[in-house]
Amino acid sequence: MPDGPARPMKFPMNLPAPGDTIAAIATPPGRGGIAVVRVSGPATTDIAHRLLGRIPSPRRAIRARFTDRAGTGIDDGLALRFEAPNSFTGEDVLELQGHGGVVVARMVLERVCELGARPAGPGEFTLRAFLNDRIDLAQSEAIADLIDGASTAAVRCAQRSLSGEFSRTVESHCDTLVELRAFIEAAIDFPDEELDLLGTPETAARLEALHTAVARTLAESHRGAVLRSGVKLVIAGAPNVGKSSLLNRLARTDSAIVTDVPGTTRDVVRERVVIAGIPFDVHDTAGLRETSDPVERIGVERATDAIDDADLILVVVDDRDAVHGPLPHPSAVAHGRILVRNKIDLSGAAPGVGTDAEGISTVCVSALDGSGLTALEEAIVARVMRGAGACEDAFMARRRHLDGLERALAALERAQNRLSEDKAGELVAEELHDAQVALGAITGEFATEDLLAQIFSSFCIGK
Repeated sequence: MPDGPARPMKFPMNLPAPGDTIAAIATPPGRGGIAVVRVSGPATTDIAHRLLGRIPSPRRAIRARFTDRAGTGIDDGLALRFEAPNSFTGEDVLELQGHGGVVVARMVLERVCELGARPAGPGEFTLRAFLNDRIDLAQSEAIADLIDGASTAAVRCAQRSLSGEFSRTVESHCDTLVELRAFIEAAIDFPDEELDLLGTPETAARLEALHTAVARTLAESHRGAVLRSGVKLVIAGAPNVGKSSLLNRLARTDSAIVTDVPGTTRDVVRERVVIAGIPFDVHDTAGLRETSDPVERIGVERATDAIDDADLILVVVDDRDAVHGPLPHPSAVAHGRILVRNKIDLSGAAPGVGTDAEGISTVCVSALDGSGLTALEEAIVARVMRGAGACEDAFMARRRHLDGLERALAALERAQNRLSEDKAGELVAEELHDAQVALGAITGEFATEDLLAQIFSSFCIGK
């Protein structure tokens, strides 16, 4: 049966080695209702006995007194113990829930470390869960994405990935790849049987079906990536066309100064806005024009830089002007654009969506009274999601997930070409192997030490 290299179980060199007992404060620092100290490793049961005076039964919370070396109470709270392998990390785990506070939580942690634990590194609990096969790599990343979720849609998307739905989809593609490789290699290994397996319509159909399935997963992952990282949305245009007023409308707050004086905005003004569950970093920029004012000129340069880095540009024009054209900046041609015809409260135009002579999406709005704002928001979301479907169907994805899916898709396309052009079984099988490795890297089947170190080092301590 075709296979690839097994997931390395050696601990990444850039992180502390496993086998010892780790501890960390798992709740945010500061005053609060409770603080949780988490312990994981082989010494957990002994630490519980010496700290609490008894060993809690598995999965039963008990009220306990946390004591120091002299037997003096540090705190009074709850203790909860999990036995390996039925815990988050797959090891013996102890959670100590005490009163919230910086000093008391630190005292409990210091006492636990006196009893045989050491401070955990960033993400080390989750890393141990991965190495002990409690979760895969994509699920591990979904934990961090769930914590960092900036919208309800992002949280739900992360939950889907954490539940394993994304991983099961990727693993299903890998299973199909293994079957196809076995099918192809049968044609290579038994040429005398005259089984023209490579030339049958079934082989091409199976390969096409897999290509379609991976492409669908990639589209769903693209939507999740948008939910995770957000979209840089830049509002650009000439001075005094209502860019700052539009920012204030989108943000539902008076973030930018609005006056009738052209050139009021001298720097980039930023606001975080959530539209239809998608986070946007909205940038209001200085009006684009030739100017002798050195300060305004710097603002125009910064506006140009923001345009170059934008995911989507709102090109704002005054609807009363006779000519409506695209943004007068050549680098903007490569970016997605929506032409916003503002001030329809003065021009008399009706709010709504259309297209201009160049086929660019156009929305008529009034930033003053809010007319057409809903249509603009819908056009922004449609442009970003590119009609790919609802956010609720997305998988929370990172750039490396998209890279893996894109590499797998490219390998499958090459395999299809090999199959149709020269029916070279060895080359087709090699392309399928490359696709399998690309997909396996997503779940950690073929993960490298450097990749693990990079991912888990970005986690917070205690998770």
